[in-house]
Amino acid sequence: MIRTAGLRKEFRAGRATKVAVDGLTLEIPPGRVTGLLGLNGAGKTTTIKILATLLRQTGGTVRVDGLDPLKDPNAVRRRINLIAGGERMVYARMTGRENLWYFGQLYDVPRTALDARIAELLALVGLTGAADTMVERYSRGMAQRLSIARGLINDPAYLLLDEPTLGLDAPIARDLRRVVARLAAEGKGVLLTSHYLAEVEELCEHVYVIGDGRHLTSGSPAELTAQTGCHRTVRVTVSDPSPEVESAVRSFADRLGAVAGLERAEDGALVVSLSHPGDIAGPLTMAIVGAGGTLGGLEVADPSLEDAILALNDAAGLVTA
Repeated sequence: MIRTAGLRKEFRAGRATKVAVDGLTLEIPPGRVTGLLGLNGAGKTTTIKILATLLRQTGGTVRVDGLDPLKDPNAVRRRINLIAGGERMVYARMTGRENLWYFGQLYDVPRTALDARIAELLALVGLTGAADTMVERYSRGMAQRLSIARGLINDPAYLLLDEPTLGLDAPIARDLRRVVARLAAEGKGVLLTSHYLAEVEELCEHVYVIGDGRHLTSGSPAELTAQTGCHRTVRVTVSDPSPEVESAVRSFADRLGAVAGLERAEDGALVVSLSHPGDIAGPLTMAIVGAGGTLGGLEVADPSLEDAILALNDAAGLVTA
């Protein structure tokens, strides 16, 4: 697997020193999608660039299947590849096939195997029909799919994905997520950063959360939301609101030590919102009905990974805006 221990990266800006990564210890095993999350400036891209041998760490260690990138970078590069969303990682004035042929030669893929490898990858990302079209004529989604193929040309053991679906339309992003899930199922280790947290919840079995370059916590998406104590939100629409219903809702919230949100909808209905870690949907609706209210709708929203990330940053005193 990829392992880091006490990873640190400093940048000099005049006389000042900026610590971008501060003591990170990570594990990216084969056959799993591992997430790396944090707010802008948390150190995610710097960490990925260190793992990709594009930056040298200031301190700590990196090992890729036991190999040290500082001592044997070429051997490490044969085992990894990087795909970054929103960056031009293929050549516009070459066809899709020509791009893969060019990068295949850079990675010393044997020429006897390269044609078959290119055909396999074009089929994987759905570009067989556009293989001989200039990339400058590709849509953004097609170009990003070609970037996925380029990142697999050397059949890497580990794939580093930095915002791979950034700016893509939903259907294209969905297709890319399917490709990533398939690659992990086939045994590749994947490290994923993304601001689309639903994407992380769908793909990642394990997630590291960092802030200001430091490790904040780690676990599965479900474990992160549980350990941060994020609350489930219940929204009840009351068709025939009355002072008695509003009083019953406030009394119910007071007993829980919570604050109820009461808003009027355009049709005059009352929308009650209440957040609490427990399962309060049943007791809340019973309190409303007991006060003479008629239920017009009920929604229960479980805490999200986004809620957990914001709670972790708040607890660490980091800026969330």
